[in-house]
Formats: sequence, C-alpha cells, structure tokens
Amino acid sequence: MSLPRRRLIRPEVRAATPSGQQHKIQKLRSRTDQERERLKKWMTRLRRAFHAVEKQQQLLARLERQITKLQGE
Repeated sequence: MSLPRRRLIRPEVRAATPSGQQHKIQKLRSRTDQERERLKKWMTRLRRAFHAVEKQQQLLARLERQITKLQGE
C-alpha cells in the first residue's frame, strides 16, 4: 500500500497591514541609522587620509623648492 504524498502547508500571504508597514518603517530607520554610523566612520578615516596626503604634498613641494633654489645658486 502506498502512502499519500505529503501536503505542503504554506503560511497565508497577508496584505501589508498598517502594523506591518510600521514594522518595515522601523526596520528601515534602524538600518538607516546603522548606515549613517558607518558613513561617519568612513568620513573620519577619509578626512584623516586626505590631510595626510595634503601634508605629504606640502613637504614634497617644499623639498622641490629647496632643490630649485640650491641649483640656481
């Protein structure tokens, strides 16, 4: 005797209720806050790196001016 096939029981698809929308909005807001914190951290790193590059460019320009000045004498 063969056994009947199993029936898949799937949850019913519900329309988006206001409480469901509120939950989505809350999730999106929390994710937005997380992404804002990540961006803040990257902006700090970027600012630090930018100033380090700027400092190196100034140093290089100063050294090149010194070389030019000494060659001119």
